[in-house]
Amino acid sequence: MRSVYAVTDPAECRALWDRVIPQEQLSDVWEVRDCFQRHYGHRPHFVVCEDEHGICGFLPLSWNSETESFVYFPGETWSGKTWLEQNRLIAGDKNALKSMLNLVPGAYHLRYLRSSGWTNGSEPTVDEIGYHFLPPRYGFDLENYFHEFSGKSAKRLKKEIATIEAQGVEYVYDDASDFETMVALNIKRYETWSYFVDPRFLRGFRSLRQLLSARGWLRMTTVRIGGQVAAVDMGCVFNGTYTLLAGGTNPEVRGVAKLINLHHMEWACRQRLERVDFLCGDFNWKTLFHLTPQPLYLLAGQGVAPKQRPQLPSGYLRPSRVAYAEGDANRV
Repeated sequence: MRSVYAVTDPAECRALWDRVIPQEQLSDVWEVRDCFQRHYGHRPHFVVCEDEHGICGFLPLSWNSETESFVYFPGETWSGKTWLEQNRLIAGDKNALKSMLNLVPGAYHLRYLRSSGWTNGSEPTVDEIGYHFLPPRYGFDLENYFHEFSGKSAKRLKKEIATIEAQGVEYVYDDASDFETMVALNIKRYETWSYFVDPRFLRGFRSLRQLLSARGWLRMTTVRIGGQVAAVDMGCVFNGTYTLLAGGTNPEVRGVAKLINLHHMEWACRQRLERVDFLCGDFNWKTLFHLTPQPLYLLAGQGVAPKQRPQLPSGYLRPSRVAYAEGDANRV
């Protein structure tokens, strides 16, 4: 027999997350998500499925009153869409997933789900494509990577990079003041489409920078050409993956985005990292650079919460937990 219930108390939600989610990727770390939770303040609604062996399903949600839907915790939304990728949805089988989704009291829209660990019995819907560079595939040698290109394309790219470098390129690392420069460049480039236009997201990203710096995971990279800042990227190294989280470029410096991206890839090879995650986003350079695509998935629909909740034995539940008794439609 399985039981399905929801937990809304923040402390209990934290304890559940730490118990269930393996700390494999940056987005698995509770403190990373809490950087945004503190500034968005969405109400958590974690759905849990348990059987006689323990937890067999876990669906960590947040209620987003702006979109009137449940999204993946912590719901760091901009223009109605969440930003954090590689979200985990744990469900041992399709019945566990169905039971948890039925317990969602409203619409749900879950983005950037990784493929492993859940199924709804049908082919999952692709949300967006993430792009990775995999140093081990090329023997940690960037020259081997250039074999992905035609001889003509590789020669043209190298010539473009050499032209930029001839102007005098300087790399600066982990200069705290360059964070604000990155934000300014990003807003100037994307205007209202920049995530940083939302003050909640910007405050959350500042908190994230502070967390990564304190943990020793932060890598800020600045390109200066002729003494002027041409590009700034904020990245993180965690568990063998180098994730490029955000960046800004000077549009007047042609080709600087290619320069800094190749610099990241070369550095990852020297450090013998497992992967460089350039995140999702339909930017032409990612396919032109022959990066490895990784689809992330979308799960959207409407929960089927029961109309009437039965009375449960005294002391069975803590105040923050909502559950359904044996025989209810939400029990498997």
